[in-house]
Amino acid sequence: MQESNLGISARIFRRFLDFPKTGIFIIALMSVLAAGGYLYPNWPGDLRRWVTQEEIKPAQDEGWRSAQQSRRSSRTRNIGRESFGNSHAVVVIQTNDLFTMRGAAAYRRIVEKLNELDIVSFARSIDDAPPLNIFGLAEPVLPVGQASVQRFANAKEKALRNPLIVGFTLSPDATTVLVEVVYNFIFVQESADLTKQLIETAKSAVAEFPDIKMDISVTGSVPFYDLVQRNNRSNERLYQIIGYSMILTMAFLLFRGIIVVIVVSLAPIAGVMWTLGWLRYFGLEDNPFSFVILPVLLSLVGFTDGVHMMVHIRAKLQQGFTPRQACEQTLEQVGLACFLTSLTTAVGMGSLLFAHHSVVREFGTSCVIGVICTWVSVMLIIPLACQTRFGYRLAKTSHRDFLDRSLSRLGPMVRFCIVHNRFLAIISIVALVVFGGAASTLKPDDRKSSALPEGNEIRTALDHLDKSMGGLDVCRVNINWQDSDRSEADIVNLLAKIDALLRQEPLIGHPLSLPRLLEALPGEGSALDKVSMIDLLPPPLKLTLYDPDNRSAAVLFRVQDLGSATYSPTFERLEKSFNDLNNESTTIRMEGDPIWRWRDLYRIVTDLVLSLGSAALVIFVILGVAFRSVRLGLISVIPNVMPLLAAAAWMAVNNQPLEIVSVCCFTICLGIAVDDTIHFLSRYQIEQSQTADVGEAIEKAFQEVGSGLVMTTIVLVAGFGSVIFSDTQDYRVFGSLGVITLITALICDLFLLPALLKAFDKPTAR
Repeated sequence: MQESNLGISARIFRRFLDFPKTGIFIIALMSVLAAGGYLYPNWPGDLRRWVTQEEIKPAQDEGWRSAQQSRRSSRTRNIGRESFGNSHAVVVIQTNDLFTMRGAAAYRRIVEKLNELDIVSFARSIDDAPPLNIFGLAEPVLPVGQASVQRFANAKEKALRNPLIVGFTLSPDATTVLVEVVYNFIFVQESADLTKQLIETAKSAVAEFPDIKMDISVTGSVPFYDLVQRNNRSNERLYQIIGYSMILTMAFLLFRGIIVVIVVSLAPIAGVMWTLGWLRYFGLEDNPFSFVILPVLLSLVGFTDGVHMMVHIRAKLQQGFTPRQACEQTLEQVGLACFLTSLTTAVGMGSLLFAHHSVVREFGTSCVIGVICTWVSVMLIIPLACQTRFGYRLAKTSHRDFLDRSLSRLGPMVRFCIVHNRFLAIISIVALVVFGGAASTLKPDDRKSSALPEGNEIRTALDHLDKSMGGLDVCRVNINWQDSDRSEADIVNLLAKIDALLRQEPLIGHPLSLPRLLEALPGEGSALDKVSMIDLLPPPLKLTLYDPDNRSAAVLFRVQDLGSATYSPTFERLEKSFNDLNNESTTIRMEGDPIWRWRDLYRIVTDLVLSLGSAALVIFVILGVAFRSVRLGLISVIPNVMPLLAAAAWMAVNNQPLEIVSVCCFTICLGIAVDDTIHFLSRYQIEQSQTADVGEAIEKAFQEVGSGLVMTTIVLVAGFGSVIFSDTQDYRVFGSLGVITLITALICDLFLLPALLKAFDKPTAR
């Protein structure tokens, strides 16, 4: 074999066959560096500071917590500005006894004990609602002491008329009451304390009143994201075990030999371990996809390349080659294909780097790092292991490969596709158009709860607040004006119009505005009649909704977690109405997490679709250049785009929305699905160089790589299928779409690609 005949990647890795100790050193170095990421990822920075004698500053996390503590240590802070959905957590109390003497005492005891916790900077009670009286005197919402039943009934009626309470602290039916909590993070030792201590403390307080029934739960922004991270860490271990077990099990079933199982499995396992260690150096360990889906994904991608390499090595050993010669031949014939599969997979996954969503960009970065690590591990470990004294034993179990024997049954079907190539080509083009039309009907959507496990207490509390309080998230309509001499009556009139527009929408919960507060003040007349009473409002509350010095005002409202697709018509109508109210001196704009997700979702999905299209274009250009044939690059388009459109059509038929996770899955599956096409076309060109008959070259290529294609697809489908059983919706969507896409990709490569090659490939033209 001539050195010039080898590709660059094959030439590089062939050198390690000549100098195996160098290869072993690189494997050991990569493993040690990965272990450093697991054990102490900050060592590079500490080493640099030690070498340069730079002063060591407190860790970023400690500084952040100190800053948080300084902002939250004062218990006399402005209550009005910290209310209305700005708390870190919410203790949800469901009871029918709130407006009773014992129920009010139990509720106050809960608030008292929560405020005694070190991790709590402030727990806001319903009694802390700013007063609505012309004297500004604070008065408790719940009567104190031995109050009569009638007094509690009057207090309940008064609370339900108070716009600062109903919908924000108390549900309209008075059976759900909230305690808003702000954490003191410096005292948080474990993330579980963020919810566990609150629930245990609240339940212990209720236990002091055995005659009162109160159901306690906790939700909010901090518990929500903490649960997501803890769930990711738990799933990280689970799905690593699943991925590794899948590799070992499938390797044994496919190859039936302990030595070959160890060799094929060792490379992808090492690649995953290297990746997860290296990601910690870049601070990517908290990404919801990187440490859950990525281990399964990389282990399967590495295993597929390992299977193709092992199939060729064993075939060469059966032909009488020595292990060293078999490895060299495999690097020559499969090395380029493995390099192209890794390159196209990296391109597909790397296209996520151009998305606006930080989670998606981080996942794209993790995928690129993982693909590189896995490719290096496969190209290093398998050839080095196979040229050892165990290499001769790899061929001894090849006669037991049941897949090779079963694959002969597919031969007649492949020949049928070759004979009827024109018909199948037309059918494929028509199917492509139909699937594309169905895929175009998909609507983008995004829900916070999709990232939470089903049945979890935090998600259950979130669902309850959707029904009882109109949602957890509080959004704003911000109004800014330029005229310094604009009258208060004019502003109140504009705010009243905005309030009326919000109340017309059934999905908008409990709008709160300055006119609503003025109407609630004692006295007769409308909000315009009470404009002069604005200065009587408590200053913190007034500045939350109306700040004349900064020429701004706001209207607050609650939004349920029903998804951006459900709220899209509502937000579009409101935005159009607000634009009609805008003029040169006045700007009206909605803000809030659900609003940002709605606005950004279309841009994010559009970005991901564009990145998917760009990745597809780049991949097919790479194939055309690598195989030195524009024709082959174009032929490969249909069998690789078809699986994605088929999966999208399946989503449209089942009324599934187009979510960020689904577009990520399409992008990744494109890179993986192309792998089989590359291996088939690579072998097809080799066979074509030995015969002028395209049909014969296709059949021989199928005989050589068909078993590898089926093997790798079985493993990939099994791996993606394991994620379907996750308790988190995002992971189930990812797994189900992966299974559909990869099965369709195998069918296209085995039957559609041969028909397209026979119909359109003209070897003489090349």
